Amino acid sequence: MITIDIRSRIPIYEQIYKSVCSDIARGVLKEDDKLPGARTLAKELGLNPNTVAKAYSMLEHDGIIYSAAGRGCFVAKTSDGGAHKRLENELKSKLREALDGGITHERITELLDEVQNEK
Repeated sequence: MITIDIRSRIPIYEQIYKSVCSDIARGVLKEDDKLPGARTLAKELGLNPNTVAKAYSMLEHDGIIYSAAGRGCFVAKTSDGGAHKRLENELKSKLREALDGGITHERITELLDEVQNEK
């Protein structure tokens, strides 16, 4: 479910954040699904629990998950599309960067087709 790449330049807490958002967007995680506890996930991934706690805190701040005292963290109601919105905003940012860097609209379309065909 939650995956990280320790060789990536992206901070681990951001990778956890993005992984949870991606799982929600793809329907792997649904409303009110319980997430693993921060300590449990940290142990599974070989991380400091504070790293996982930071990711969960960001997810909660953005309304993507909620916490219930003594019960853990759960996927929040997705009617506002929080996880989708975050992914869309990141995609828009990268598309602007690509266009500004000289990559043509046609090439972006080709790349999108390539990615879709890989699925």
